[in-house]
Amino acid sequence: MVDLDFTGKVAFITGGSSGIGLGAALELARRGAQVGIFSRNQESLDQAKRRLHEIGAATECYAGDVSDAKAVKQAIDDCADRFGGLDIVFANAGINGVRAPIGEIAEDEYDLTMNGNLKGTILTVQAAVPHLKQRGKGAVLVTSSVNGNRIFSNTGATVYSMSKAGQVAMVKMLAIQLGQHKIRVNAICPGAIDTNIGENTEQRHTEEIKMPMELPEGEIPLTGKEPGSIEQVGRLVAFSRRTWPTTLTGRSCTSTAVSLSSGVDGLLAGGAVMLCLPAGSRRSQLSVYHLEPK
Repeated sequence: MVDLDFTGKVAFITGGSSGIGLGAALELARRGAQVGIFSRNQESLDQAKRRLHEIGAATECYAGDVSDAKAVKQAIDDCADRFGGLDIVFANAGINGVRAPIGEIAEDEYDLTMNGNLKGTILTVQAAVPHLKQRGKGAVLVTSSVNGNRIFSNTGATVYSMSKAGQVAMVKMLAIQLGQHKIRVNAICPGAIDTNIGENTEQRHTEEIKMPMELPEGEIPLTGKEPGSIEQVGRLVAFSRRTWPTTLTGRSCTSTAVSLSSGVDGLLAGGAVMLCLPAGSRRSQLSVYHLEPK
């Protein structure tokens, strides 16, 4: 039986007022966690807070820019102080930014994407680590993307892909550094998920640089054309904290397939199944998990 009880646990989530972050906040809260959510949009924070209170969640909300070190640290420190510690940090905030030919990307557009996606992730982890160390163990989870670890065909998304690949590299580096403190560090790399991030994406002249590509035929396995949902990714977040093998760290897990450096791939289609084989394990130690709720 998979234990997904988070009673007494404290989680802090950036970008937690909408999309994947809100899905994770709701899932963890339903399972007993106390949750702090951070977002730059006060209106969406208020809406998220109402939804969390409707399910009886103990919640604190913080408005700020994830690339502002002072704002991030103050929020995490306050969350840990109010709830008596911190067990999970989910560095989820991010943007798509501008998609355009490389010569048309302005410096301020580059900075906006890199600051929101990569700098914000580092600042979040930096502020959370002292609290996780104080707990004696903990979990860091980062929302990266398939655009940062296996798909590099989205025309004009150069800066976005750079930021997401940087997150995956950071996860692998910190998994080693923080492992001695019993802090696991992993990344989720979503593919097609039903969120509103695309509404804030600017595209300029991408048709002019698009190259014809030959991809495998077929739709998303099991779901056809339907993207995954924020609720399914939320269950993946809960699953990763409570049931991934304690030796599994420094990994990047996508919402359409799991790629582990051990070479074992598992279909996650819509967040349904994951195969785990920690590095150095024998294939007989393969674990198969269902992520759908009972």
